[in-house]
Amino acid sequence: MIPLINTAAVSRVFGAGEAMVKALDQVSLSIEAGEFTAIVGPSGSGKSTLLHLIGGLDKPDTGTVELNGENIADMSGNKLSDFRRDNIGFIFQAYNLIPVLSAAENIEYIMLLQGITAAKRRVRVKEMLDIVGLAGLEKRRPAQLSGGQQQRVAVARAMATNPSIILADEPTANLDSKTGISLLDVMKELNQTKGMTFVFSTHDEKIIQRARRLVYLRDGLIEKEELQ
Repeated sequence: MIPLINTAAVSRVFGAGEAMVKALDQVSLSIEAGEFTAIVGPSGSGKSTLLHLIGGLDKPDTGTVELNGENIADMSGNKLSDFRRDNIGFIFQAYNLIPVLSAAENIEYIMLLQGITAAKRRVRVKEMLDIVGLAGLEKRRPAQLSGGQQQRVAVARAMATNPSIILADEPTANLDSKTGISLLDVMKELNQTKGMTFVFSTHDEKIIQRARRLVYLRDGLIEKEELQ
């Protein structure tokens, strides 16, 4: 069976000459559908770089990145944008919500780009708001929501199109401990009940404790892996 994600000997270098930094060095990693996996390591270990390569937000200098058997490292332009839109959900540390849109409109936005009908969008947005515990707050704009509520909108937006995989880059970094745990419990339940695949880059112990698989990076290399 083809893994959901397969990176083969990916390397990524930033800078040149004496300022050159090898962020990733021949990293090979496979992720199966339904995983709840955390890529962990100290700052500068390459974990965010690896997540960005998996998500098609950056390209490797060498190696391949395959999602559902398709090499996204070879894609560019509209083909890559459309593939990301239809297959990958992103949750960022800084939420990345559109400030002039309401919570419901932020969740709906990608479905609008996909050409999904208004009736189906409304049903899906309501379902997502219920799942992340934001029913009744759909008309609020990001500035009217707490940090934890904004990140819940971001989770709902990432899930709204039923992507193959959800990538979360330090999703709890700007949240207090209680809010972070509450949000992680939502994502864990979605993984267990709906089979959604989550991959995190993090050094947050709360995520590390909940992940079923840990991939440790150090200096751009996979140091070890653990199942728990």
